[in-house]
Amino acid sequence: MTRLEPILFFSDPALAERAWHSGVRHFIVDWENKEKAARQRGFDTQINDHGVTELRVLRALVDGLVSCRVNALGPWTALEVEQALAAGATTLFLPMVKSPGQVDAFLRQIDGRAQAAILVETPEACACATELASFPLAMVYVGLNDLAIARGSRSIFSALADGTVDRLRECFSSHAFGAAGLTRLDAGAPIPFALLLAELERLDCRFTFARRSFERDMAERDIAAELAKIDRAWDALRLRTAAERQATHARFAAAVDDDERRLRVSGP
Repeated sequence: MTRLEPILFFSDPALAERAWHSGVRHFIVDWENKEKAARQRGFDTQINDHGVTELRVLRALVDGLVSCRVNALGPWTALEVEQALAAGATTLFLPMVKSPGQVDAFLRQIDGRAQAAILVETPEACACATELASFPLAMVYVGLNDLAIARGSRSIFSALADGTVDRLRECFSSHAFGAAGLTRLDAGAPIPFALLLAELERLDCRFTFARRSFERDMAERDIAAELAKIDRAWDALRLRTAAERQATHARFAAAVDDDERRLRVSGP
């Protein structure tokens, strides 16, 4: 059966090497920082300050796929693309896409020298998803954090519960599609990862990023063993009936409603 591919954000060389030896075969370095602090101010998100050095370090550590998330399209994109390619990136992710023209310009910059991927995390991208799906993209990832901020949603998972991600999946039906994030099967807050994993299977996701809590949740665990648990759970989820999938989705939506009610009281 098809495995859900975990993609690990690079943060620490020791963790990357440990994850590589535990079976993780795809890593990503995050260069996105322009205007991100202002956009995400007041929200529980992570902003990295990584660059060419981190990409080169990661490329030297692992023999798998190494992606790079560059900044949103701008006058700096041409240089970032060249630097990422020179440092060994195999896939380049473009965040904060808002129009087909931006994706076209990004593809022209790459010019077939690496795979191109995008993050759908703005209302504008959601509105033009059909047009975006016409491009030869290797991967499409729904960024729930920024999408929730832009939509004024309290819970980052609301787009999964209200059908938004379902509609995006239909648009990108022929693409490797991902959303949300991975951590230990028995962890995850405010939504348990086991429940979130069921949503990813229902949506036929092919990959997901490791959540910010991944490093903490795996600190005292055998990463290979924990990933094997996720693989077994994934295989079992693939055997569900349509009715079972809908029943689990209803439980997920109820958990998101509870999260939104909690946030209305406590704030983000």
